Amino acid sequence: MAAKNGATGVELDLEFTSDGIPVLMHDSTVDRTTDGTGRLCDLTFEQIRKLNPAANHRLRNNFPDEKIPTLREAVAECLNHNLTIYFDVKGHANMATVALKKAYLEFPQLYNNSIVCSFLPDVIYKMRQADQNVVTALTHRPWSLSYTGDGKPRYNSVWKQSVFVMMDILLDWSMHNILWYLCGISAFLMQKDFVSPAYLNKWSAKGIQVVGWTVNTFDEKSYYESHLASSYITDSMLEDCAPQF
Repeated sequence: MAAKNGATGVELDLEFTSDGIPVLMHDSTVDRTTDGTGRLCDLTFEQIRKLNPAANHRLRNNFPDEKIPTLREAVAECLNHNLTIYFDVKGHANMATVALKKAYLEFPQLYNNSIVCSFLPDVIYKMRQADQNVVTALTHRPWSLSYTGDGKPRYNSVWKQSVFVMMDILLDWSMHNILWYLCGISAFLMQKDFVSPAYLNKWSAKGIQVVGWTVNTFDEKSYYESHLASSYITDSMLEDCAPQF
């Protein structure tokens, strides 16, 4: 559907079952998106294969027989539709590196149309150590340690909140001044509200592409396409979705 609707790529969220099988799952639990419950890391592949990943989706009636896909199945499907793949890795750096390295060896075309991205610099660093030919990106949202996506403080304690604000300042500085170079990235996946013409020009001068996320409303898409002339990640190519933070 992504290819049919005009997308040039898709994001695949990589996670692992209790028996080490790489599968696609955004959350650490299966509660929100499936008809099951529990942490993914506590469930075997056989158990998660019995779940319905479309159970809580508004288009569930259109996809009655879906199964949670393995990484390999998803890669094969994306390549079949000529879609660029953004591998989003949220943790398990060593396991993810091994699984992705295996995927690149089996599907060499991934070197030309995929990118491994993560909020965690160690994931990207280890991926680059495993294979320097893999294109990588750091994902970032400023103030993510001290504030939620909608701008609310994460902690009631003024002292604790202040500590995490300072950590956010250090993290942001490190991302933009040290970690991007040490990790050898080719792109920054930046939360959409922090992308500007000046920000794009800054990274373009260093040969780094910026991709905004998650750009959902028609106005946001128009701004990215006509004013910024920049790539973006969206939940829908066709609909005016609720804004994401």
